[in-house]
Amino acid sequence: MKYDHLLVEKKNGVAWLTVNRPEAMNALHPDTHGQLQHCLTELDKDPEVRVIIITGAGRAFSAGGDLKWISSHRDDPIAIAGYGQLFHDTFFLMEHMSKVIIAMINGHALAGGLELAEACDLAYAADDVNIGDQHAAVGLIPSGGGSQRLPRLIPLRVARELLFTGDWMSAKEAERWGIINKAVPREKLREYVEGVANKLVQRSPIASKHIKYAVNRGMQVDLYTGIEIEKAASRAHFQSQDAKEGLDSFMQ
Repeated sequence: MKYDHLLVEKKNGVAWLTVNRPEAMNALHPDTHGQLQHCLTELDKDPEVRVIIITGAGRAFSAGGDLKWISSHRDDPIAIAGYGQLFHDTFFLMEHMSKVIIAMINGHALAGGLELAEACDLAYAADDVNIGDQHAAVGLIPSGGGSQRLPRLIPLRVARELLFTGDWMSAKEAERWGIINKAVPREKLREYVEGVANKLVQRSPIASKHIKYAVNRGMQVDLYTGIEIEKAASRAHFQSQDAKEGLDSFMQ
């Protein structure tokens, strides 16, 4: 399938996936979601791909929903509901994939763009970008899971402030609160993210898959149910060839 909203590059076990709508600050048009879902599904099945990095073309990571499309369909509640469902479908797919996904936030990540980053497993940003949930600033509310994922990432009162005000914060502030893993000088961002990805490529893909499953499922339940999820994942993992090879290597 040819993608006109995405650029895809595979190199050394890493797939670079660039949202390529710089003229629209990489706003997530319905077609963008469709292409993301198709591409991510294909990458998840590719045995040569261990890690996926999502970034944006131009000066934005993603400004979120395509407000021009929304404005042209605002009197069609079925179309608006369907558009909102696309966000959930894309982000649930990302969270339930076996591959580790890294957000490389090269530019502003706002509203749905922040929601996109929240659905990634790890996130690193250039230290000069702004990050925030901008919905309230334009009279909207999160529709891609932001009201649920953000309070699970950071303290509740900080999440409420960002959601209620629609204010932006610097990448350094986002790092301090745990919205991103690290803010990196812009000129070193790609090198840093490549280093993280290359480290993950060296890890067992089966272990990464089971860790991701246990963490993401466990976040939705109480501690004791989460422990049961971990126990089931651990039992399954110990039957894998990766686990056996890892133990043999350790013993040697």
